[in-house]
Amino acid sequence: MMYCGSAEQLEEIIAKAEVPVFCDFYANWCGPCKMIAPIFEELAEKYHGQAYFVKVDVDEEANEPAAVKYGISAIPNIIVFKGGKQVDNVVGFLNEEDFERFIEEHL
Repeated sequence: MMYCGSAEQLEEIIAKAEVPVFCDFYANWCGPCKMIAPIFEELAEKYHGQAYFVKVDVDEEANEPAAVKYGISAIPNIIVFKGGKQVDNVVGFLNEEDFERFIEEHL
């Protein structure tokens, strides 16, 4: 799992990834974001090598262009990218079982 420092860095990850990219748009003040964070981290370890897991803090100025580009209006918002293209997303909290099912659908 990695934290994205800028919209440019995120675009580079998405463009170069040969596996699906699960991108968690979040904010530190967001309750549901805090609840999903340990699940995201655990699943990132479990699926290491099969997918990339990236966290993007929407409150960071350098990430604002990415939040705008992908229409982030509610968080947490997890977007899946494959082949450089957005293929799916889910908004709000997911328990571990539902989140894992979501991952499996895109591997």
